[in-house]
Formats: sequence, structure tokens, C-alpha cells
Amino acid sequence: MRAEVIVDLSAIKHNVELLKKTAGTKLLAVVKADAYGHGLVPVAKAAISAGADYLGVALLEEAIALREAGIEAPILAWLVQPGSDFKKAIELDIDVAAASLKALQEISDASESKKARVHLEVDTGMTRGGFLSEWDQLTAEHLKNVEVVGIFSHFARADEPGEAQNDEQLARFNDMVERVRSFGFTNVIRHLSNSAATIKNHAAAFDMVRTGIAMYGLSPDVKTLGNSQSLALRPAMQLRAAMYLVKDVPADTPVGYGASESTTADTKLGVIAMGYADGIPRIAHGAGVWSAGKKAFSIGRVSMDQFVVDLGAQSKAQSGDWVVIFGNGSHGEFTADDWGAASQTINYEIVTRIGPRVPRIYAAHVY
Repeated sequence: MRAEVIVDLSAIKHNVELLKKTAGTKLLAVVKADAYGHGLVPVAKAAISAGADYLGVALLEEAIALREAGIEAPILAWLVQPGSDFKKAIELDIDVAAASLKALQEISDASESKKARVHLEVDTGMTRGGFLSEWDQLTAEHLKNVEVVGIFSHFARADEPGEAQNDEQLARFNDMVERVRSFGFTNVIRHLSNSAATIKNHAAAFDMVRTGIAMYGLSPDVKTLGNSQSLALRPAMQLRAAMYLVKDVPADTPVGYGASESTTADTKLGVIAMGYADGIPRIAHGAGVWSAGKKAFSIGRVSMDQFVVDLGAQSKAQSGDWVVIFGNGSHGEFTADDWGAASQTINYEIVTRIGPRVPRIYAAHVY
């Protein structure tokens, strides 16, 4: 094996328990995108065992995979466009989101032997998914053949707690909830909070919160909310890889495609057996690996299957040694936050982009 992702399921459980206690309400564990790269089914089971009340996915096929794995907990799939297999969703007791009159009509048409369970998605200011211009056209007639079990929206700037838009979205959401209640749906699950709002905006907790990135132990925004440690979250993913080769290289030796960087002194270089085909960002600059008790920074451009790090002239590393690309930082290693900063992106992208040819290994504890 040349590389592996180790997922600490005890960290997932810790984070779910912490976030549910913080929210003081029901919790939907977001496991879309293969559980943010951590593994759909194992993470879903860990979240449920830790007290998650719902599972949330983007795609219907993700929800079906959970059902096929024997998971019976409530599941919401919210990116289910018109033309989807709504009958299959109804058959498998999968809740679906509706964000348009067309989708509602198709869901209603599919509700033959039993009613579909629907969460109305409303646009309160994100200007992405959800009812907006069609909201005023919605009537009780559109909803008569479905069971409206929830109404939800999504914050655009919850990771900026002081922004007025958060209050505006909250007020808009309350207004839209009242409209649904006027149709006779008085016991719907209201959910608006993402991870950032769960942590910082208790007024938005309502009946359920949706926790994504924080459930995996990562901060929604390091700059505005603090890092994992300050939020008492435990990062669940560690990425390790083998060094394909270690070799001595003289000063002023160009490294990699385009000779974009050169060694500044006689040194040892390590060739890591992972590249952008595995999810290592090609533009990363300022990150690297943890090798033999110290950080070794990348040098040169990331290739499809490999990248190079400067181990230093005194390094005792050898070909075949394993290194940590990122972890929880407790030993001094790089974190997903570090790789995000080095790649001009966010920790979300770092963990979700790790490719399928890197196996996931599950452990009770990584450290």
C-alpha cells in the first residue's frame, strides 16, 4: 500500500455529541460527498451511534446507498432535481427536498400508495437552492398529496457571526415558516443552522441543526471562528503515504515540472507516492509532510502521482518510510487547515478531494 486515509471514528462520535449538546436540539449529520471524503457508511453509522437524529445527503443515490447498507435512520436528500426517481425515494422512506413547483408536482404524482416525505427548501438570502420567486404562488393545493415534514434554508455568512445578513435570513425564514403553518402544517421540522451557526448562533437552532464540516472535527472558518482545538473539535482524518524514494541532491538542483524551484543547499529529497490524481492540490505551496519528527516542506510542482519534499541534509529518512501528509496537528504535523491555506482554498476541499484510489482505514483512535 502506498497511501491511506485513517479515519478516527471516535473523533466523529465526540464531535457529534459535542455539537448536539451545543445545539440543544436534534442534529442532522451531513454525510454527503462520501462523508466529506471520510467514507459514507462507516461515518453514518458512527454518527447515529453518537446520537445523530437524521442523516443528510445531497444526492438521492447517496441516500439509496445508505438504505442498501441497512441504515434505517431518517435520511434527507436535498439536491434531487425534477426527473429523479421519486418513487424509489418514497419506497425507501427517504425524505426529499422540494425547491420548485415542478419538483412538488412530480413528487406529488409519485405519491401513489403512500405520501412522499418532503422538506420545503426556501431561499432566505443564499440565492442558491430553494423557493424564491415561486414562493408566493405556492398554495395548500400543491401540498395536498405529500407529507410536509420539514422546512429549511441555508445561511450564506454564518461563519461571519457579526454580519447583518444572518439576522435578515433568520427573519425571512421565520416568515416563510409561518406561511407553511398557515397551510395546516404546524408540526414541521425547522432547520436552518449549518456548522458555523450551530456553534455561534443559538437563536437559529430551531428544531434541528445540520452539521457538516464540524462533525469531521474541522472549523468552518479558522480566521473568524478559531481552529479545531479552540472549538474543542477533534479532526477525524489522517492522511499518510509512503516515500517512494529518498535521495541526496546537491544545491541549485531544479525540481519538478517547469523547474519552478531549486534546492538552496545540499539536501535529501523525498518523493511522496501521492499526487493531484489522489487529491493533493497542484498549486500547494507552503505545506508538506511530517517525517521523522519534523516538518518537510514540498518543493517543486505536484505531479499526477507524486510530489517532492525537502527532508534536509541531516534527515535519517529512507526510501519506503511512511510520512503524515496531514493529521490533527497534535504532534506538530501539518493539518487540513495548513494544506488549505497553502492551496488558497479551505479545509473542506482538502478532505473531500482525496481520491478513491486511496483506501480508507477505520480506527477507534488514530493517536
